Amino acid sequence: MTNYSKRNFENQQPAKEINLKELIGIISRRIWIVIIVTLLFILAGYLKTLTTTPLYQASTRIIIEANQDKMKTLQVIIKDTTVLQKVIDEMELPLSPEALAGAINVTSVEESEVVSISVTSSNPYTAAEIANTTARVFKNEAPNIVDFKKIRNLSPAKVNLVPINGDNNGTIIKSGIIGLFLGIGLTFLLNSLDYTIRKEQEVEDIIGFPVIGHVSKMNKKNSNVSKNNIKKIKEVQQAKHSKETRAEL
Repeated sequence: MTNYSKRNFENQQPAKEINLKELIGIISRRIWIVIIVTLLFILAGYLKTLTTTPLYQASTRIIIEANQDKMKTLQVIIKDTTVLQKVIDEMELPLSPEALAGAINVTSVEESEVVSISVTSSNPYTAAEIANTTARVFKNEAPNIVDFKKIRNLSPAKVNLVPINGDNNGTIIKSGIIGLFLGIGLTFLLNSLDYTIRKEQEVEDIIGFPVIGHVSKMNKKNSNVSKNNIKKIKEVQQAKHSKETRAEL
């Protein structure tokens, strides 16, 4: 490293250190704001987890031995009112065929003959039961609707107790991180709006001259001493004035 590079590096280091100290100082002066904002966001995240209804999903798979055109038709029939109404009647569900269709997702597995029937519900057991019942009713009704019988069950739906709409702990942690950054941002905003002078260097930067003296910070003890001194001075002056008055008489 050349002498110039060394000097340049040494000159840059103090500036970086001072800037870092200033940033830490800004945050530490209003650390209570950071703490309060972070805690509020953590609380909001926790309340959100309490009010969010967990959703569960269960899937069953069937095999449909048909060409692609026939496959698309049969997939549409799975969510048709004719099939879903029988599912509703059999399970005594408090749903309309349209509402039940919204909870069911039918997809082909990698363009094969395997079709997946997925059901989303707030009850994991209900989700699995609806998926299996839908597959069975569809298999029984397909011959009557389109005269097609080459449908076989591959794997039944199993109860999945893990919700699909997010992790509660993850939501709380994310809320806390957002609150932390917002709290820090708020401290810098308040600092930019604060024109209080705290350092001699700030005074020198404003007036353009070096500071040659300073006033000590007054605490309660110093304040009491100053008041006592003033009181004693007044008493001495009054006594002196009384003596001068008697002397004149």
